[in-house]
Amino acid sequence: MNETPDYEDIPGTYVFNAHRSRSGYTRNMFCMSLNDPTNRDTFGKDPSGYLDRWPLSPEQREAIEKRDWLQMIVLGGNIYYTFKLAAVDGLSMQDLGASMSGVTTSEFTEMTVSYTHLRAHETEADLVC
Repeated sequence: MNETPDYEDIPGTYVFNAHRSRSGYTRNMFCMSLNDPTNRDTFGKDPSGYLDRWPLSPEQREAIEKRDWLQMIVLGGNIYYTFKLAAVDGLSMQDLGASMSGVTTSEFTEMTVSYTHLRAHETEADLVC
């Protein structure tokens, strides 16, 4: 059964489903490896050499090297694993969101704060479909 999920045609939406999980497994494990301070140090000193240890697709490797956060997600990256790499670079989750949205970090933060305030005024009845 190779049916395309309904959500695949929503622009800008990349659901971390079973397919993306499988295709991004190695890339996600690379990011997870950065939890270890020794690995972070090794990666920091020789990024290319450290990446050589991982059987990444050329597209995954390029996305990592260019820090193309959105492309990492498209190629099967889980946002929480991806954030481990961003943290090595000293970035926040807001920095990632901004980069993937094409706005500055302050614009992204303001957008999320505005949305949160908007949603705070909804009642439970408003949310029932």
